Amino acid sequence: MNKQYKNIVILTGAGISAESGLATFRSADGLWNNHKVEDVATIEAFWRNPDYVHQFYNEMRPELFAAKPNAAHLAITKLQKEYSANISVVTQNVDTLHEKAGNTNIYHIHGQINQIVCLNCGHVFETWSDVSSEDKCEQCGIAGMLKPNIVFFGENLLYMDQVDRLLSSCDLFVSVGTSGVVYPAAGFVQVAKFGGAETVEFNLETTSNNYMFDRHITGPAGTTLPQFVDELIEKS
Repeated sequence: MNKQYKNIVILTGAGISAESGLATFRSADGLWNNHKVEDVATIEAFWRNPDYVHQFYNEMRPELFAAKPNAAHLAITKLQKEYSANISVVTQNVDTLHEKAGNTNIYHIHGQINQIVCLNCGHVFETWSDVSSEDKCEQCGIAGMLKPNIVFFGENLLYMDQVDRLLSSCDLFVSVGTSGVVYPAAGFVQVAKFGGAETVEFNLETTSNNYMFDRHITGPAGTTLPQFVDELIEKS
């Protein structure tokens, strides 16, 4: 893997944020940050009890606001600045650590904790403040229609048209800290590989779809990804 790449896609999951102190929100027993998924992460739950859902995300925001990017996030910034290629970041994370690190071309396919979407007019705005069912949309003025801009279970992922184009045209696909079991993101490596891309996986352990990757690099991403980035830049 020493050629000059032109289009690089970096997929990131919970593992890259864990090194910044953010726990994986979906635990092995299926709970979503110690809550039942059906109570806080479905559109049915939102319509049933919007203030309960808002409270859940309101409580998450301070932790995510305070979190700081780690060496893996900063390595992506270095790669984007020092390597001559189109480099995009597709993240499953709802935190803003990529932005804090200075990453660009970021696609939050699961949404962002600091965004609210109006279900009446579609307006999206940013806030780190608490939100309730009584708040009005700043664009259409309707109350009770503001929802955390988080992709709930059963909803379509965001930016998928753009992501499909990026995956189909990339020549290097890098997966960092993602389990490789949740679709459709777990299938991204397939799309990239069938398009001719080389594929590299960074994780603490080998994942179930490891056969799709040309190279596996195990260990903390904060250590392994900066080394990989330095190698790429050195060989470019």
